[in-house]
Amino acid sequence: MAVKSEVIEKIAALMTAAFGLIAALAWNEAIGGLFKQGGALYFLAAYGVWAYAIFVTILAVVMTIWIGRVAAKMK
Repeated sequence: MAVKSEVIEKIAALMTAAFGLIAALAWNEAIGGLFKQGGALYFLAAYGVWAYAIFVTILAVVMTIWIGRVAAKMK
């Protein structure tokens, strides 16, 4: 059973890292938009990028909590 528990922990950690990467890439694109085509004016035009970044971050947090709970139940 120790191996199964360790495998579950590693899979949960990898899934969490994947969601973290998605959130980081979304924020990278959003922040990068501030420095293109006029800065703050571009931010207003690119509102969809910010909404996407916020959505992905919230999703990553929720999924991280859920993955952790599922992993804890399977131990």
